[in-house]
Order: sequence, then structure tokens, then C-alpha cells
Amino acid sequence: MKTLPLGNLRAFEAAARTGSFRSAGEELGISPSAVSHAIRKLEDLIGVALFEREGRTVRLNPGGEALYRRVSSAFDEVRHGLEMVGSRSGNVLRLHCAPSMAAQWLMPRLRRLIAEQPGLSVRLSASTDYPRFHTDEFDADICYGPPHQEGLSVLPLGEETVRPLCSPELAAAIRTPDDLFDQDLIESEHKRVRWNAWFLANGLSPPSPRGSRFDRSFMAIAAAVDGLGVTLESTRLAERELADGRLVAPLAGIARDVSYVGHFLVFPPKAKPRRAVRMFADWLTQELGLEPANL
Repeated sequence: MKTLPLGNLRAFEAAARTGSFRSAGEELGISPSAVSHAIRKLEDLIGVALFEREGRTVRLNPGGEALYRRVSSAFDEVRHGLEMVGSRSGNVLRLHCAPSMAAQWLMPRLRRLIAEQPGLSVRLSASTDYPRFHTDEFDADICYGPPHQEGLSVLPLGEETVRPLCSPELAAAIRTPDDLFDQDLIESEHKRVRWNAWFLANGLSPPSPRGSRFDRSFMAIAAAVDGLGVTLESTRLAERELADGRLVAPLAGIARDVSYVGHFLVFPPKAKPRRAVRMFADWLTQELGLEPANL
């Protein structure tokens, strides 16, 4: 074979990895029929079928599985080779992050990160969706809660302390946990530790819901700064507001805090050798006062 059919192999690799001609087409920006045609042409070229086709369902046959292992490994090597020889690609970090962690903790430190790591370029995306690493769109993710995907390298980012936080004006009326029954309690709907758990941890029956509700911690923190009520939030996420006095913790040292591991740095094994990932993991653990990542 004088010329490798790279386009056909790319279609085959995507279809084999995703298990679907439609998903492969979406990834490659072509139609499912174009994926099917490319794979048929590859099968004709090598003289063997690679998939078992049953209606709209396709799955690799033993020959297809053997070829997929080789092709997938080869494409990984090509990607890594491009990163190594690229003028800047080895220093590009493609990072996905949970929205509130990105807005409240990472963004205020981004300038320092780039200053301390000369040449590093960060491409940051924030959403509640978990990134699909198989598309090679991201190198790493700071996710909220344990990762849902299997086969990832996982680095817990230490315990966070959750406390009632409010504006200094509201804090004057809060001396004991019981005083919270007279306050509007801001609810952050996707937090893993919410008001019910905090009241139970302090030996109190949770009150009926009363107050504003938000689906992101950064909005709940902003609402508390504006005096809309008391929010139950991570002191890590609210550290700027606590440091400059816009928020206070009226029951610090009085009520029982709740601590938990909320965020995790995760990345696929193939991203581990990348310089930008190792650099970021080392910086992240230092910023959080954790043990070195030892990647």
C-alpha cells in the first residue's frame, strides 16, 4: 500500500471509538452516510469487513478491533508528536472547569498562574457539563463532585469548609444558629452540602424553605453580598468577599462547620505526559496547600 488512506482511517477510528456512524459524523463534521462510505472504501481497500452491521447498529468484529487498537495508538502518537514539535502547543492548557470554581477561585489567580509559568497559554471553558475527553477537546477538568467517567486520573482538591455567610449588616442580628430561623436563607440548588444538612449537623430541625434560590454558587454569593439573605457556601469560593469584608461568617467558632471534598482535577491518561498538564497540576496543589501531585 503506497499511500495510507488517512481520511478513511480517521472515519473508522471515530466510528469505532464512539460506536456510532452518527456520532462519528457529528465529531468529524460530515454526514453518517459519508462515514459509512469512507469505511466501506477502507474495507474494500484491505479486503475484509471491519464492522458487523445489524440495521442501524454497528459493532467491531475481531478484525476491526485489532485494527482499531493500532489506529487509535497511532493517532495518539501523531497528536503527541505535533504537541512536541509545535512552537507553543506544549504550553497550551485546554482546561474545563466547574463555573463557580472558575469564576470565584481560578480567574482571580489566572494572572499569577501565567506570570509564574512563562509561555503557558490557557484556554478555559466553564460549564456544568462533563467534558468528553475522547474528542480530545480538553486536557483536564476541575469538576464539582466525583467524576462520572471511568478510566480517568483523579486528584482530589482538598477539603472545603461550608459556613453561613452574609453581609456585615445582616450579621449584627445573628449570634446563634437559632437566629437563622428569622433570616432569608439563600439556597444554592446544586451544592452537595445544603441548608438541611447544616441544620442537622448543628442539632436543629431544618426550617421550611424561605429565601432566594440559585443554581450556581457564584450567584448565591453575589446575592449575599447584596444583602438578600444568608448563604451557605464554601469559604474557598467566597474567599475574596470574606477577605475584603463584603461577606462575614457570623457563626464562625460558634456553630459546627461542615467540611467535604467538593472539587477534583481529572484528566485522561494520555494527557498525563503533557507539560502543560503537569505544570498546572503542580501549581494547583501548591495554591491549595496540598501534597505535590506526583504525576
